[in-house]
Amino acid sequence: MTLTTKTITKLQRYFEDRVDAIKSSENYQQLLAMPPLKRWATVAGLFLLSQLVVFGALYLIFGRIVVIGFFASIMAGLATGLGALPALFFKNISQNLFNSMLGAAAGVMLAATAFSLLVPGMAYGNLVSPGKGIYIVSFGMLIGALFLHYADRQLPHVHFDSISDTHLSSLKKVWLFIIAITIHNFPEGMSVGVSFGSGEMKNGVVLAIAIALQNIPEGLAVALPLVGLGYNKWRAVGIATLTGLVEPVGGLLGITMVTLFQPILPIAMGFAAGAMLFVISEEIIPETHSNGRSRYATFALMIGFIIMMTLDNMLG
Repeated sequence: MTLTTKTITKLQRYFEDRVDAIKSSENYQQLLAMPPLKRWATVAGLFLLSQLVVFGALYLIFGRIVVIGFFASIMAGLATGLGALPALFFKNISQNLFNSMLGAAAGVMLAATAFSLLVPGMAYGNLVSPGKGIYIVSFGMLIGALFLHYADRQLPHVHFDSISDTHLSSLKKVWLFIIAITIHNFPEGMSVGVSFGSGEMKNGVVLAIAIALQNIPEGLAVALPLVGLGYNKWRAVGIATLTGLVEPVGGLLGITMVTLFQPILPIAMGFAAGAMLFVISEEIIPETHSNGRSRYATFALMIGFIIMMTLDNMLG
């Protein structure tokens, strides 16, 4: 048995054990015994209460900007679920349409990386060390790219170009694919947090919008293969949504880190930019050309870049 197989088996057993433990608990059984309306009202109430506790604690400890940044990263992550909704009605979509969506997402991310991470990162770097901002940010970019390179090599997963592969037909490959999405969503959430942590609300909002737009085709890419494997459509949408909810974790880490340690902000912005550029070049753009050259994706990338550049200018 290979290391990859052992890892996947352990993950499956762990989550199955957790699910079984929850289902056998007395509280869960009491919840199931409730009438449907009361049950869902209870779940919604507990969720709202937990959010009140989390956001209240963040506000008291770190202040308003951290709360806004964390909320923005949650909204960006939930866009994955929004993108997965068409899987409720379709089992597949046109390859040209999918390539165009990914191309536009790549353009949006490129513009957001340039105007909301690299440019302000260099400006903050010059404040920390006059004239050396570009070198500080460049160093952070290399660290971010190397981090994802290492994660890509060490963690078992299926690459993005396997999303539309008709051979993605086993539970093992589904788990590998979910791991891949998790790897790439974490630094995206961190980039949103880092931008808000800089204190520039505009940069944080622009980047959160960019990540949300990028997550829409990604959510669809997750849900459609799951439906094709026979998963319940709502369950497939739910799994796709959960893959995006790793972003608030990265967002919270990024925003608290740079809030507490302000001097590392230029390196952190470079790190986030390097990680995002790695994902764009390594995964998204190759997927748009996986079936040969795609002129649709090329023009969609340019349109996405222009839209994000215009938005950044309007909010500036």
